Amino acid sequence: MFTDALFWLIAIPAVLITGISKSGFAGGVGGLTVPLLALTISPTTAVAIMLPLLIYMDFLSVRSWWGQHNPHHLRILLPAAIAGIIIGYLLFERLNEDYLRAILGCVSLGFGLYGLILGDKTQATPSFLVGRLCGLIAGFTSFVAHAGGPPLNAYLLPLRLAKSEYLATAVVFFAVVNVVKLIPYSLLGQITQENIIVSLLLAPLAWLGVKLGLFIQHKISDRLFKRIILILMVLVGVRLLWTAF
Repeated sequence: MFTDALFWLIAIPAVLITGISKSGFAGGVGGLTVPLLALTISPTTAVAIMLPLLIYMDFLSVRSWWGQHNPHHLRILLPAAIAGIIIGYLLFERLNEDYLRAILGCVSLGFGLYGLILGDKTQATPSFLVGRLCGLIAGFTSFVAHAGGPPLNAYLLPLRLAKSEYLATAVVFFAVVNVVKLIPYSLLGQITQENIIVSLLLAPLAWLGVKLGLFIQHKISDRLFKRIILILMVLVGVRLLWTAF
């Protein structure tokens, strides 16, 4: 990775996109990052490199949003999300890289199409069971691809929470989920010295992405930026499925 120019050409914008998403601008588009990285490195390495960066960004975000989250909805979502992480861990060693690329391709393509076709048009009042299901899917897709945003949004957005409450709830949710993922990632041997060094080298870009997101949200339409990312998710998903099969 250190000498692979293509990896860095893809990793730099991918991490910037994640930081922009973490700023609260065009939330959920960070799901593009791992599928992009998986075009040049193995999916397992891609998720391992991104995890420390996500935890770093979560730490910065939680400090800003703590106290504004909704504990009730977190109690619905988090237990199911942890179950989804456990399912991902149990299945992970049974999947070779082609299977993982296929899963990433399906996640990227599916969420991209979902966002382009349905957008935020979901049911008005999600039930407790819908919350559990969304939490379970978010935990699994977050474990496999750090792409828990769309399933989480499928539950939170129809609730019509205040923007600060919605953002704070999402921030705390992912902060907990990403810290929990450290355990199975370590058990799977993904937290290696090389991966940590690459994460540290990319950390300034994560910080820059957050700052960039705060700046451009007043310059660029949230809807336009999100649509561009969703189209990229569809294209990357198709490419990953093509290489997997």
